[in-house]
Amino acid sequence: MTKTRKKRKISGKTIKFKDFPDFIPNLTPREMFKLGSFGGTYWRPIHSKVVNKKLKNVHKKYPKSWWKGIPNNLLVTDMKNYDKSINKYGVKVGTSLLFWESKGWISKYHPYGWVHWYCDFYNGNRCPDDERQVKRWKALAGKRGRFMRFLVTQIIKKNAKWNDESVSPKIRQVLQHWGYKLTKRDFDNEVKRRKKI
Repeated sequence: MTKTRKKRKISGKTIKFKDFPDFIPNLTPREMFKLGSFGGTYWRPIHSKVVNKKLKNVHKKYPKSWWKGIPNNLLVTDMKNYDKSINKYGVKVGTSLLFWESKGWISKYHPYGWVHWYCDFYNGNRCPDDERQVKRWKALAGKRGRFMRFLVTQIIKKNAKWNDESVSPKIRQVLQHWGYKLTKRDFDNEVKRRKKI
């Protein structure tokens, strides 16, 4: 693995990575968890079928500052105790690790999944799986990402404001799990793009 640095001037703005200029999330790993994600279960102990071992406390390898003010039980809760009220939008989203493993979407580099990869990537670590993971992010949350575009469609259909959190809370939660929160700028750009078609 190699190390590189990210650049971000103000919270809420896109995060830029020189080596992957088209990967532009706007939530840091800390922000994702601080806002409320994964029903408090993401860093729970797991048995990874990909690396064939039990894993726990993986989040502790990251800077302590990431977890400051976030109670540990909001990070390592067992899946059977998933608490949707922890999530920013108060909804349950996602599927099981077993499902993701069965689809071949989990790599040996990051047995917990995409957020595990993002935490490493954000922390400056690079690995052979980076291009695939960035491609997955772009397909879901990027400028042409299907979930981002679906959210814009729902907002338009309901004649709502871009930041009306009552519109598609599940889609908003999924996007948050992928390091992205819809901004007015992104909403306006997508609306303009559609008018040109």
